[in-house]
Amino acid sequence: MIYFKRLIFLFIIISACQPLGNLNILGSINNALDEVSAAEMSTDSDLIWAIEDSGNNNTLYALKKNGKIEKSITVLNAENDDWEDLTMDKEGNIYIGDFGNNSKKRKTFNIYKVKHEDLNKSNATAEVIKVKLPEKFRDNFEAFFIYDDSFYLFSKESKKFVVLKVKNEIGIQESLVRSEYELNGNGNKITSADISDDGQIIVLLNHDKLWKLTNFNGDDFFSGTINAMPFGNNTQKEGVCFQSNDVVLITDERNGGEGGNIYSFSLR
Repeated sequence: MIYFKRLIFLFIIISACQPLGNLNILGSINNALDEVSAAEMSTDSDLIWAIEDSGNNNTLYALKKNGKIEKSITVLNAENDDWEDLTMDKEGNIYIGDFGNNSKKRKTFNIYKVKHEDLNKSNATAEVIKVKLPEKFRDNFEAFFIYDDSFYLFSKESKKFVVLKVKNEIGIQESLVRSEYELNGNGNKITSADISDDGQIIVLLNHDKLWKLTNFNGDDFFSGTINAMPFGNNTQKEGVCFQSNDVVLITDERNGGEGGNIYSFSLR
C-alpha cells in the first residue's frame, strides 16, 4: 500500500511538470488565491507580482515561480472595486489597474501607483491616477501597460476593441481613444497585456492564445506584424508578463480542478 501511494505521488509530481499544450507549468499558485487576474515580473528579483479581481482583498502579492506566496502588501487607501491588471515602470514602481467595468456603469477608473521603495513593506499608501472616460463611454477593460510614459488600456470585446491612452501623472487624467481594432477569428477578448522592456514586442492575452505584435510604428500598435499564437489549452488566463523577449509568464484562475497555475510560454 505504501509503495502504491508513493507511485501515485510520483505520478502527480511528474504530471505537474509536463507541458500542457504549448504551455509549461512552473508551479501551482497557493490555494488561498483562486482568482489571480494579473502578473508582472519584478525588476530586481525573480518574483512575480499578482492581484485578485473584484470582491477580493486590496492586496498585492509577490509569488515565487513555483506559486508560493513570498510576501503580501496591503494597499491601505485602495478598494478592490475590480482590479484587473498590473504594469511596472523602469523605476520599479508598480501600477494596479482598477478598471473592470462589467456593469458598464463606471465613469472613472483608478490606477494605483505603489512606489518601488514600498514593495518591501507589509502596508503601502498608493498614489492615485483617476482616469476620466470619454463621454458616454462605458467599456470593460482588463489589460494595460506603460509605453513612453503613458498608459494604454485595452477594452475586452469579442470583436472590435478600443485602446485608450492616459497620461502617467498623479491626479485626474482625461483618456483619449488612441485606436480601434478587430483581431481575426472568434473569442478574442483581451484579458491582459504587456510590452517588452525594449518596447519592441507587445503581447495580448486571451484564454486560448496570445497575439504577438512587432514592427509597429510608435504607439500605432497594430501597424506592424500581428501573430496569433495558440496554447492548445483553454483555461481562464488573466495574467501575462515578459520574462525575456523570448518567453512570457502566464497565470490562470482556478476553476475546480483546472487552472491556478503559473506557466511559461515561448514566443519563438
